[in-house]
Amino acid sequence: MSRIKYYIFVFLACFSSLFFAQQGIVEDKDMLSVRIQERVNQAKLESDRGDYYDALNNLDNALEMAKTLDDKESLGKIHTKIAKLRYLVGETDKANISLSTAIQIQRENDDYGNLAVSYNIQGVVYNTKEQYDVALDYYNSAKNLFEQEGLEEYISEVTLNEAKTYIALGRYEEAKAQLEKTIIIAKKYEQSRLLSSAFIQSGRVSCKLKNTDLALTQVEEGLSIAKAFKLTENINQAYLTLSDIYKSREDYKSSYEYITKHIKLSDSILDVKRENLAPGISGQFINKYKDAQNEQLKQQIDEVSAESNFTRVTTILSIALITILSLLTLSLYKNNNIRLKTNNMLHKKNDELIVAKEKAELASKTKANFLSTVTHELRTPLYAVTGLTNMLLDENPKEHQIPHLKSLKFSGDYLLTFINDILQINKIEANKVELDPEIFNLKNKIENVMSALANSAKDNGTQLHFDYEKGLPETYNGDQLKISQILINLLGNAIKFTKDGDIWVRTYKIDQKDNKYTLRFEIEDNGIGITKEKQDQMFESFSQGSVQINRKYGGTGLGLSIVKGLIKILKGKIYLKSELGKGTTFFFEIPLEKAEKAEVPIAEKAKKPNKMEDLDLSNVKILIVEDNKINQMITKKILNKMGLDCDVVDNGEAAVEQVKSTVYNVVLMDIHMPGISGLEATKIIRTFNKDIVIFALTAVTLEDKMHEFGEAGFNDIIPKPFKQEDFEGKLYDVLSGKEVVSSFF
Repeated sequence: MSRIKYYIFVFLACFSSLFFAQQGIVEDKDMLSVRIQERVNQAKLESDRGDYYDALNNLDNALEMAKTLDDKESLGKIHTKIAKLRYLVGETDKANISLSTAIQIQRENDDYGNLAVSYNIQGVVYNTKEQYDVALDYYNSAKNLFEQEGLEEYISEVTLNEAKTYIALGRYEEAKAQLEKTIIIAKKYEQSRLLSSAFIQSGRVSCKLKNTDLALTQVEEGLSIAKAFKLTENINQAYLTLSDIYKSREDYKSSYEYITKHIKLSDSILDVKRENLAPGISGQFINKYKDAQNEQLKQQIDEVSAESNFTRVTTILSIALITILSLLTLSLYKNNNIRLKTNNMLHKKNDELIVAKEKAELASKTKANFLSTVTHELRTPLYAVTGLTNMLLDENPKEHQIPHLKSLKFSGDYLLTFINDILQINKIEANKVELDPEIFNLKNKIENVMSALANSAKDNGTQLHFDYEKGLPETYNGDQLKISQILINLLGNAIKFTKDGDIWVRTYKIDQKDNKYTLRFEIEDNGIGITKEKQDQMFESFSQGSVQINRKYGGTGLGLSIVKGLIKILKGKIYLKSELGKGTTFFFEIPLEKAEKAEVPIAEKAKKPNKMEDLDLSNVKILIVEDNKINQMITKKILNKMGLDCDVVDNGEAAVEQVKSTVYNVVLMDIHMPGISGLEATKIIRTFNKDIVIFALTAVTLEDKMHEFGEAGFNDIIPKPFKQEDFEGKLYDVLSGKEVVSSFF
């Protein structure tokens, strides 16, 4: 019994020793973590005071402790902070080494929040090197990661840096947009330094955009915040910006006053930096950093001081020069009054032309943005109108309701056509329509257009006739889509204005050089004709023969304007010949290149139509991301009718979380939503899921937006309101395992 007690005693003693040893290790680790944080906090205080080398010393100590603990998160954060300090003291190469180390650790550790901080600093480094495109890529990655991690308060610094890059590139409208985002976030999280800087930078942008009144207001607001919070660097930047603004207003006295303040404050800041650097150039720092590097830093400070003195001297000389020039101008004015008047008139005329050009460009851009916004806002309710109408027509409506529903459907389709015409005109005027040449059979193309419009002609009691020149080649390399659009517009017009008559379509050659043909197309009718007075206006937007014609025949008056624009893009010409009461002939000439390869006959292309019921849809799940409740209901009902199971969320943040937690085959992503947009949500999803198919189900259709969808990671776009067969076709291709053919390339 005594032996058993002995063994128990020994066991308890060993266990106690092991337990307390482990406790000691845990306590040591906790104590080491506390000391790491203390060093990091101390480094921040020193950095804020400008004691960069003391701060570096503390961070180096913290780094060694973190290595001892193998604390990956702390290692990444400390390397990032070291990189920032090295950048501030001009050691860019060493900053890059520290950043590379930080980024590698943070990627391996999935530390996305701190990785975003590193990306932001990397962007600043590349911006300093004037590698602006690379800098913008890093800023964009930083924003995406901050959004992904729900760290909105950190985005303001990134957007501010982004704006500075756009300013350096002279892209002031983009800079303005980023500064507006910065101001919103900085106000929300009470970030006085960023808010002050954003207002000052906004003043710079407004000055560049020739709005100096707004510029002064913005910089004064930024200066007021900077003074309230004693933000010396921001105050100094505000003085310099105010000097530039007053200079652009030709208020040289105020400009000189502010540049003087800027130089004086710059000298004070440099003096403080010298004082802060002095303690670091001794003891431990001398052992750690080479004398040559210290000398280089001192030289940089002296150069800045010299530049400040040079700026002061330059300003004084500039004012003296302005005074001399003013006296000289007055003397010249007295001696050469007539010549100066003439020159002034010429200068004034040139200035007026420049201002007029800038106003025209601004008006064009404003119009494009306005049309983009308006058409999007119209397409969204149109999606509801056409969707609900189609649903009601498919759900066995009462006999007396069918005509009303068909009228509603016609009105929706008409409005959609009108919107598409406006967008087409807008793109043509903005030179955003590009040629898309391909080999096609011209004769077949014209016959297909005539076949498509044959029923409309039959309803009007009109006969269509086609004459294709004998011996003329049929296969060409050209933009067949635009040629089809021209023919549809012209032939459709002829049918609309010809009752119980005839229409002739003719195609023949007027010139040939090797394989280059110049072809003439004629569309002749014996309809109502056009008066001589109206013929010159027929190709203008919203122009028709008369008010009576508009009321009787309808239409938007945009078709011929579109036709003229497309023919110009094809390097062709269009002519009109008409006589009131006898008919009209439109003929256009375009160059086409003969091709040897024949188009595959339509009959050979015909395939069995895609049918959703041919697929096994039991395990298919689709996510609808849409903030509009009616559109949610319509899209879900369409998918359910196809036999598809779907979930619905109403914002981008929820979409990201759903894709993380649930396996989906397809995501239908709206673009304009509260919170993060569909573009941003897709970018975030692509950081962790490269394979899921994401369609942009959106009202945006302007071609200049297409590259944004491709860059964000969308597979394709389904414009709203969509045609049911197109929608089903794209879903069928995805669900049947076919490769998605993107519309973006």
